[in-house]
Amino acid sequence: MTGMTYVEQVLARASGRDRVRAGDIVSARADLSMANDITAPLAIDQFERAGARRVADARRIFIAAGRHAPFRDAAAAQQVRRVARFCEEQGIERFFGYGEGMDHVLAPEMGLVRPGMLICNADSHACTYGALGAIGVPFGSTDLAHLLAFGDIWMKVPETVRIRFDGTPGVGVTSKDLVLAALAQTGVDGARYRAVEFVGAALAAFGVEERFTIANMAIEMGAKTGVMFPDAAVNAWLSARPQQGGPLPSVPVPCPDPAAPVAHTWVVDVDALRPLVAQPHLPSSVVPADTLAGVRVDQVNIGSCTNGRIVDLRQAAELLRGRRVARHLRLIVTPATATIYREALDEGLLAVFLDAGATINPPGCGPCAGWHQGTLAGGEVCVATHNRNFQGRMGARDSRIYLASPLVAAATALAGSIADPREWLQ
Repeated sequence: MTGMTYVEQVLARASGRDRVRAGDIVSARADLSMANDITAPLAIDQFERAGARRVADARRIFIAAGRHAPFRDAAAAQQVRRVARFCEEQGIERFFGYGEGMDHVLAPEMGLVRPGMLICNADSHACTYGALGAIGVPFGSTDLAHLLAFGDIWMKVPETVRIRFDGTPGVGVTSKDLVLAALAQTGVDGARYRAVEFVGAALAAFGVEERFTIANMAIEMGAKTGVMFPDAAVNAWLSARPQQGGPLPSVPVPCPDPAAPVAHTWVVDVDALRPLVAQPHLPSSVVPADTLAGVRVDQVNIGSCTNGRIVDLRQAAELLRGRRVARHLRLIVTPATATIYREALDEGLLAVFLDAGATINPPGCGPCAGWHQGTLAGGEVCVATHNRNFQGRMGARDSRIYLASPLVAAATALAGSIADPREWLQ
């Protein structure tokens, strides 16, 4: 009998079974249910319409309603106020609403994401938690209402595929370039409703915070979730982050089984990589940055749940220090959480950005979804460290978004057009 994949082991444990296999329908208990200021109000609506009175387990619920704070209008403010009241009534203590930052970065930062956990979030980028060996699965707000009321959810066990990163990254090559290279192979649906295992010797060259970038973009391949096997670096990162708000129930950590069936493997030759850019309007439309030299850019965004961590800000500041951005260009920097904002302030990074001519947004998503704090006008071109560049996502439908690493973004801000950061690093 063949063994179970990593995700199958997690789902078997969460559903109380000895074993599961791809295609099985299971009812799994979530170790943590999550929502944000967009999805939580919808879930509360459904929770109340269904006649539910009390949440199943307030300790296992985390709501971060600071994605778009300060709120852009009265309606958004009212929604968050409603979520705050719901959490107070239900005894949900892990509610963060007015400036702490966005959920995908905040929950790991607070030590609430641990290897082997099943985390259900009413947001597509729940796969981010896979960098720590947790299984993050996205659900709709109606599904979240069920999770709030009962603590479990049914789902189909996904088939597992693998992306292997071989080699050593060269100058100017970041974890964002690795995941863009993978997307060039998988396309936006090559891993549709599959679990992606990210493996390979090249991952050891990146710190845990850089690995989040890779896990975050598994959904852009169509995946149900993505995961990396926890190693010593993950254990050290977690040991410095005790669980805030009290410990969650501990769970066993799966042991990767080489005999477990994997449907397909893609291989990325990291030795051959150079800095990459995803062209409009798909994250998989990937080309080397130097082939787009001369493409004039109106705005550069550094931030989001993909690249808004302190390591990303450090990389960008490395290029920007002592320099000014192009006169015609707007540079917007958005730390993902208040903790990262404080770190950047203490390290002098915010001064570097301001001296370079940047605008610093408050913690959160910033302009990623095109709501405020950096929307695009008609015909404008933006280079962003985000995870999506769909048509109209950041504003006008005829604007164009290119996805890139913080290094490419910073080099572009200096040049005023898409640029290869190796020119500046050398």
